[in-house]
Amino acid sequence: MSADHYDEGHTIAGWTGTFIATIGAAVVGVGICGWRPGIWLGIAVMVVALLVTWALHLAGWGKRPGPRPADQWSMRVRDHAARAGHEECLGCLLAGRRGTAARPTGLPDREQVVTERRSGALTP
Repeated sequence: MSADHYDEGHTIAGWTGTFIATIGAAVVGVGICGWRPGIWLGIAVMVVALLVTWALHLAGWGKRPGPRPADQWSMRVRDHAARAGHEECLGCLLAGRRGTAARPTGLPDREQVVTERRSGALTP
């Protein structure tokens, strides 16, 4: 168990997108092995994976980048701040959500964690 307070990628949006993209990659592989329509079909499935992941993220089933409080680490917790957009999130920016929401209280800034880690004040 890490001392870092990061919980990246453990979301419904992330796992669903990964599952669909894996199927798409397998179909592309079948296409490369001889069934030529499989290449285009697999690429289409991977585009669908991207769109499904993005839609789930915007619906609150994906989380913002960076550290989150421990009570939001579960995949079953929906992120209600997604409607306003996440700060530094490309998906939210592409959807027109500016992400001016403040960081949760009680969490250090990324720069502070990096500085403390470099100085040896924060041990993993």
